[in-house]
Amino acid sequence: MSSNKKRVGAVATVAVLALTLTAACSSGDDGAASSSPSSTGTGVTIPDAQQVGAMKDFKAGETFKATTPTTVSLLYRDHPNYPLKKDWLIFQQLTSNQNISFDITSAPLSDWDAKKSLIISAGDAPELIPVTYPGQETQFVSGGALLPISDYVQYMPNFEQKVKDWGLTDYIDNLKQSDGKYYMLPGLYQSPQPQYSIAIRQDVWAKSGITTDPKSYADLEKDLQILKDKNPGVWPMSDRWSTQNNVPLGATLQTAAPNFNTVAGWGFGNGLWYDTAGKKFEYAPTTPGYKQLVQYFADLVSKGLLDPESVTQSDDQAKQKFGTGQSLSIAGNTQEVTSYRTAFTQAGNTDATVHLIRVPSGPGGDNVAAGGRVASGFMISAKAASQPNFLATLQFADWLYFSDEGLEFAKWGVAGTTFDKDASGTRTLAADVDWNGVNPTGTKKLNADFGFSNGVFMLANGSADDVIKGMNSDESNAFVQAMSSKKELPLPPAAPLSADQQEQITLWQTALNDSVTQNTAAFISGKRPMSEWGSWMTELKGLNVDQYVQTFNDTLTGAK
Repeated sequence: MSSNKKRVGAVATVAVLALTLTAACSSGDDGAASSSPSSTGTGVTIPDAQQVGAMKDFKAGETFKATTPTTVSLLYRDHPNYPLKKDWLIFQQLTSNQNISFDITSAPLSDWDAKKSLIISAGDAPELIPVTYPGQETQFVSGGALLPISDYVQYMPNFEQKVKDWGLTDYIDNLKQSDGKYYMLPGLYQSPQPQYSIAIRQDVWAKSGITTDPKSYADLEKDLQILKDKNPGVWPMSDRWSTQNNVPLGATLQTAAPNFNTVAGWGFGNGLWYDTAGKKFEYAPTTPGYKQLVQYFADLVSKGLLDPESVTQSDDQAKQKFGTGQSLSIAGNTQEVTSYRTAFTQAGNTDATVHLIRVPSGPGGDNVAAGGRVASGFMISAKAASQPNFLATLQFADWLYFSDEGLEFAKWGVAGTTFDKDASGTRTLAADVDWNGVNPTGTKKLNADFGFSNGVFMLANGSADDVIKGMNSDESNAFVQAMSSKKELPLPPAAPLSADQQEQITLWQTALNDSVTQNTAAFISGKRPMSEWGSWMTELKGLNVDQYVQTFNDTLTGAK
């Protein structure tokens, strides 16, 4: 595999809160941090030889600055919307103010997970490995390529403080593997920040007599039927995000599933659904909720309310149908709504209005999925523990990803340059800076031109409520507020597998996932009638679904 390696770093100045700047005055002290008691770490001591550049007694809320120039090796996800630039302001600031530069191994977004897996498995992983979702680390644990970061979180005071203050201990405990340790740190949300739902042509819906969001999925079906009756020859809904990762209706099924008491789409994961009454795992497709979910969307297709091409068409095809008025609904999120509006404007359709509806309730209740307060995070390679800058790397990651100052910096950039901040703490983008249409007159992009609001350096879209909301449109904040009345489903218990179990599970899971993907699409599109659902359940048994589920249930009881 080939990869681009770049060294980045430069000089500039970062503006921060006065109190934080005062705290930074102590950052020039030489020496190391000593281990301190931790509620989440196991207290492994870092030897003096691996404390080069580290701050002494690094504390939460303190500005991190390495005591000597420090280079951190980084696996970088290169996004086509903001291609990597070595002269970005974010790199200049980190070099000047944190004494940190990067040795970058770059991999493109289009091949990110595959390249990341290959690099880690080959033992070539850089020290810092971001853009990793909980669960993705499991495959690398038995090989010893990853640092058991739970051994060292006592050196990461900002992380521990956020977990405590935001009540996220259960979320972190859920990351533990069979050895009782965890190997990645996720991005943390202060409160749930849902983004996905169904975007509608609000102007056409209103002209058809529909002026309020559907409260339930049954109401949604009625609304789609009205649209069909009032607008012949137009699809009430034609969906997208079916070809990404080969998951049909990935976003739509994910957001709908909790309201049917199941998991599906992008949120399918390992396919397990936890039965809280029976205190056991079940395979989601074998539960009534999953069948109800699939039946619902299959009915939409059979009634001509959902375009059957939704399960196979590309995003471009789906967006074209929506943008040209051939469809009146499509999966969306708080960012994509802006791009939909832009497409209408560019096409000269200035009367078109787009609205992201509150996700309806379903037969399972008015719910959002469990685990919505953790997001993409990072891993650290095991070999980092033997590097002279190991402690400094931990302190830097803790500051950037979990401190109030680091969260603001990664999201908003530099006060006085990319954003302004008034006496009340309210942030606004600089007059010439835009991000996702928030400041449409801005000629410079916060991510593409400066490197900020970049998922490599910014976890959970900013984590803290005030950091996130300030850059959201009023409409996006209203959507989050509307969704806040939904019930978050309880976290299922962790099911840590041994290396041998994980190897066997991986084999079973591949075949099961393929069957779920193919048959979910077939049932919804009508290529396979729902009358054959029982036959599919038999097919899943032939793919070892019972043994698959039992393996996870054994972890709950300690059975061998």
